[in-house]
Amino acid sequence: TSSDGAVTTISPADRSDPVTFSGTSDTGDTISSKDFAGQVVVVNFWYASCAPCRTEAPLLEKSYQQLQANRVAFLGVNTFDQPDTSRSFAAAHGITYPSIIDVDSGTTRLAFAGKMAPTATPTTVVLDKQGRIAARVLGELDSVSILKQLVKDLLAEGNQ
Repeated sequence: TSSDGAVTTISPADRSDPVTFSGTSDTGDTISSKDFAGQVVVVNFWYASCAPCRTEAPLLEKSYQQLQANRVAFLGVNTFDQPDTSRSFAAAHGITYPSIIDVDSGTTRLAFAGKMAPTATPTTVVLDKQGRIAARVLGELDSVSILKQLVKDLLAEGNQ
């Protein structure tokens, strides 16, 4: 589709309220927006049989490995699979950050709807340190550098 990799950014003055969400990970842990207070958060909406999700998985993990020392959190939101499928995907692709299983409730996806909805899968949304949507990559992420630059810009906010 033409939306692949389309990046949208929102200036600080134009960002809406923080996104509030809570869900259960594929390992049974409760994860909520409160867990990421003060951090930039990369949220990736995905599912295992999505071809572009499989292609971008190593890029996301590589970005996570490079950015986590900067207090940057990564979170997957699996929109289709049950926990066992999600865990198998993570194991097969070396994904070490958690994923919320959202297929049954849809509440995490709903928390992002209306602000900058993840209208395609995959979609990657980047939250600023206040938990507000600051950027979205619609479709497959095609490079680590794009994501790293978005995160770097957010890490610098309020530090000038």
